Amino acid sequence: MAKVIMIQGTMSNAGKSLLVAGLCRIFKQDGYRVAPFKSQNMALNSFITEEGLEMGRAQVMQAEAAGIKPMVCMNPILLKPTNHIGSQVIVNGEVLGNMPAREYFAYKKQLIPDIKKAFRKLEEYADIIVIEGAGSPAEINLKQNDIVNMGLAKLVDAPVLLVGDIDRGGVFAQLLGTLMLLEEDEKKRVKGLIINKFRGDKSILDPGIEMLEEKGKVPVTGVVPYMELKLEDEDSLTERFNKKGAGLIDIAVIRYPRISNFTDFNVFEQMEDVTVRYVTSVGELQHPDMVFLPGSKNTMGDLKWMRQNGLEAAIKKLAEKIPVFGICGGYQMLGCEIADPDRVEEGGSIRGMELLPVSTVLKKEKKRCQVEGVVNGLAGSLAAISGCAYNGYEIHMGETGFVGCEDLMQEAGSRAQECVNPDNSTVVSGSNPNVYGSYVHGLFDLGNMAAAIVQVLAEKKGIEIEEGVFEDYQTFKEKQYDKLADTLRQYLNMEEIYGMLTEAHLE
Repeated sequence: MAKVIMIQGTMSNAGKSLLVAGLCRIFKQDGYRVAPFKSQNMALNSFITEEGLEMGRAQVMQAEAAGIKPMVCMNPILLKPTNHIGSQVIVNGEVLGNMPAREYFAYKKQLIPDIKKAFRKLEEYADIIVIEGAGSPAEINLKQNDIVNMGLAKLVDAPVLLVGDIDRGGVFAQLLGTLMLLEEDEKKRVKGLIINKFRGDKSILDPGIEMLEEKGKVPVTGVVPYMELKLEDEDSLTERFNKKGAGLIDIAVIRYPRISNFTDFNVFEQMEDVTVRYVTSVGELQHPDMVFLPGSKNTMGDLKWMRQNGLEAAIKKLAEKIPVFGICGGYQMLGCEIADPDRVEEGGSIRGMELLPVSTVLKKEKKRCQVEGVVNGLAGSLAAISGCAYNGYEIHMGETGFVGCEDLMQEAGSRAQECVNPDNSTVVSGSNPNVYGSYVHGLFDLGNMAAAIVQVLAEKKGIEIEEGVFEDYQTFKEKQYDKLADTLRQYLNMEEIYGMLTEAHLE
């Protein structure tokens, strides 16, 4: 049996995901086989495994920190919100269906066998499993049939570290209030408290820590400073969307209401001379050097949103001068039409932005696969990425094909040959030399493709960026994981944490 420890938070974005990643890295450095686990994740950022199964990207990041390949058993349940009151439910990497929140709340207990099976499979590999909770264990309206916080801790008999975010203020009330709302047996599981994202002189905090320990009857295991790390985070409350300012190269990513897989652009954020801005209005768009249209969980709805707020018209005007690149849902938007005969999203059809000579038909069956290769024969302003290798994945509910190319049409009404590569290349372009589309997530992560794009943008602006300043993205992330681990070793009592580890006992 594997030993376990669980990280729970006083609220969303308290820092659970990064702390799990950091502990995974520490245990790996200390010679253990370690793996992350989150029974239920709600996120629009997802990943496709080698087997073609879908899982949350937070656990992929944690698996990278642990030095192992991502496995769907690390995240057996993934909820992808489709609107304010419902989600697509994915179990063991496969789509179960769409459910309103109330229906899922009543159904979720039936998924406990799937959680147990996934955990047991992970135990076959790992010496230590670091478990992540979700939101807060003190959401008293959600405690019934809980499968991700204390309900899961009981299921596997895990000790708990409770994390509070001091950067937002009120950390003592967060931690004490959470403890107060726990059942007595749940409170006994909490072996330590962590104050996260601290800025300033810790000696000023010490009196508060003494009172916290006195009132909570739980020791403070560490005070972790605010860390400037460039690693993936959960998409519900990400601070990434609030970044402003402009570097030598200014990249705008359209932040629609149902944006997904914005991690495709993280590789550009680690470049010192590049600013990546997430924009929601024409006023925020300003004068970027390049525009990305990211993935979307509701492509038709997000296209209507851009049409209504003027972003579509503004982007079409910019496309006359600068590169515009759509990934997945953004690629579909750039075409001539999106049809939805099976009501996968909203039904009917909608005119696209008419910047690429393709049309999309949404299908009920989701395409999920990993892909790799080389970008071939690309013309236009980004011709420099021809010959660049890529290694990514596809995840979409649509088939896309060329419009007006009779040799690619099989029959009337079937505009959409199966598709990502209708021209045998990963990246699709049309008559406009600035517009591109692709279904491949992670397209820019490998090798020098992102650097080649930035060099093109720099040359277009008449500025110079020194050759070789862009570090390989995977190498960069490895250094970030080590930096995270070094910081946690310094500010957490790792001897106490090792003492908290217990063998899992599934009920």
